[in-house]
Amino acid sequence: MEIVTYTLEVGEELTHEEHAAMAVRLESASKLPYVYDPDCPLLTPEQLAEFRPVNFATMEERALAMRKAGIKEPETAYEAEKPINIEHATA
Repeated sequence: MEIVTYTLEVGEELTHEEHAAMAVRLESASKLPYVYDPDCPLLTPEQLAEFRPVNFATMEERALAMRKAGIKEPETAYEAEKPINIEHATA
């Protein structure tokens, strides 16, 4: 399958013919089989079972999960998420 790129300017829309052609391409692409490669192989059911959600109810729950994953100081990971206050000196 080829890569098709459309560039639209602000306010510009696809013509009726372009829209129809894109719909045909999308329909045919949706019927093609998935293609896996060495960088992204098909996962086994066992590998899929290892995935865990990463949304935590509290920061404490997240810190506990990070410690279990081997991150010794999870609090330092939060430092990167805090906004940095920079005061600008005026001359």
